[in-house]
Amino acid sequence: MGTVTLGVSIAVPEPYGSYLQRQREGFGDVAAHGIPTHVTLLPPTEVPKDALPAVERHLAQVAASCRPFPLRLEGTDTFRPLSPVVFVKVVEGEAGCAALQARIRAASGPCARELHFPYHPHVTVAHGIDEDAMDRAQAGLKDFSATWTIGGFALYEQGADAVWRLEREYPFGPQQASVPRQADLSRPPAPSC
Repeated sequence: MGTVTLGVSIAVPEPYGSYLQRQREGFGDVAAHGIPTHVTLLPPTEVPKDALPAVERHLAQVAASCRPFPLRLEGTDTFRPLSPVVFVKVVEGEAGCAALQARIRAASGPCARELHFPYHPHVTVAHGIDEDAMDRAQAGLKDFSATWTIGGFALYEQGADAVWRLEREYPFGPQQASVPRQADLSRPPAPSC
């Protein structure tokens, strides 16, 4: 039946998301065009295709038990020299992100997996590019800030072309249903609980 590579994340809303994606492209990160701007909750994870219904049920259950919380991005930092990444820092909402990703990756669920590094919510703005470009990214976005309320998360699938595509959104709250990518997103979503 084959496998698919999935990821779960909190999308950075507009206008911030496209701004940071353009900046990432401008720093020379060739992968930027295929990666929507996000805070990772489940890193790229390969699962059997036939496990998708269980993954979707699990994510819907996690979302239904959550409530919106504020998230604020501000300034930059880096994981260098351990990992070639420059990122925008999450300075408010860290605990909410950490709790959410732990529930998504719960050992008893279909998204169970170990992480290579301790979980640290962030928004990548440069990855695996030359050191001068990494320095430019870190300096160039040091004054960046954005604040919004997180009302849910989304499931993405990585295509053979390495582009991540939205598969389904999961709004928070018990009255919310998951929203498939084909849904009419021009209608406003139901209010979050």
